Amino acid sequence: MKKTDLKKKNLPDAPGVYFFLGSKKEILYIGKATSLKNRVQSYFTKDLAEKRSKLIEKMVSEAKTVAYTQTDSVLEALILESNLIRTHKPKYNTIAKDDKSYNHLVITSEQYPRVLVVRAKDLAEKYTEKEILYHFGPFTSGSLFKEALKIIRKLFQYYDTTAPVGSEQTKIERGKIDFNRQIGLYPTENNHKQYMQTIRHIRLFFEGKKQEVVDELTEMMMHAAKKEQFEEAAVLKRKIFALQHIQDVALIKNENRMYRDENSIRIEAYDIAHLQGEHMVGVMTVVEAGEPMQSEYRKFKIKSVQGSNDPAALKEIIDRRLQHPEWPFPQIIVVDGSTAQKNAAEHVLRKAEVLIPVVAVVKDERHKPVRLIAAKKIIEKHEHAILLANAESHRFALQYHRGKRKIDRT
Repeated sequence: MKKTDLKKKNLPDAPGVYFFLGSKKEILYIGKATSLKNRVQSYFTKDLAEKRSKLIEKMVSEAKTVAYTQTDSVLEALILESNLIRTHKPKYNTIAKDDKSYNHLVITSEQYPRVLVVRAKDLAEKYTEKEILYHFGPFTSGSLFKEALKIIRKLFQYYDTTAPVGSEQTKIERGKIDFNRQIGLYPTENNHKQYMQTIRHIRLFFEGKKQEVVDELTEMMMHAAKKEQFEEAAVLKRKIFALQHIQDVALIKNENRMYRDENSIRIEAYDIAHLQGEHMVGVMTVVEAGEPMQSEYRKFKIKSVQGSNDPAALKEIIDRRLQHPEWPFPQIIVVDGSTAQKNAAEHVLRKAEVLIPVVAVVKDERHKPVRLIAAKKIIEKHEHAILLANAESHRFALQYHRGKRKIDRT
């Protein structure tokens, strides 16, 4: 597919979800956008592989056309994207595979259901199927999802306590529970029906059925007005207005920041820690859009290396990382060290036929960066993010190493 083909599509400058389709109209890739027009156009640049990845470049070359669904807000685009990826499982949405670190939204099956954010790795361990009333996700961007929930909380007041509602043993515990502060009331028989209606509306909203919620609230407002319950009718009117005019400026800013050309880069940084070859460990840290993504950090116990051999240990952890295609691939890999570490990383990547540039961060005797070994263009555009990723990998490796030594001594 070529950029000239987009002119026929008349993509709107509005939020929504876009689809890259293959020769048989199969969905190759699904994404969300603040502006469908600008986002889809961003895939047709000469340096796409550098800005996004070789995988995305390949996807665009295979695509024959683009389709889209416009939404009323970025929030609704975020939810629709998650639902569609989960349903269709597009070939190139490797970033949206059900990785253990991604967030899911769970509504519990209890008398007073709680709305909880749960990581995929905890779903099976902490909840049975009977304990989950509704389940949405995965949501692949932790920062966007966090902002989205702030907006959802203003639209629908729900309980998110760590313990089930009603499990408090004393009056003091009942007085301290979070939802007292969050929604201003304690569950009683009188408000149970109202709360379950809120849960139903949350479920409909996450199913992409906002209009159904608006219609129900409108009917309730008209009924309240007819009975001259004007205060209740006014509350419902404000809620309808809020749903029809979702204030998601924070999401728009976050989305734009993540996808600005120079800052949309994803960087993985690796470091090794040991004490004269003992207790050797390795780590991977991630910086995306200039921000550390701590939920995607990974730890590795070195298995194949004896003694003090950092390049060999680095080869092991990058090889093990490549065995996880469900983890989104970076556009840059950063290693702590010099030419030896850079060569070790590049050797593993060549063997796996993965084309990702490697940057080595050379340090002085006080472990301060003094030089970067990489293409000049990469250093000029991404030096700050590279150094941030490297600093995070060094910090995380030392933290992991100290913890492992402490455990091994006990």
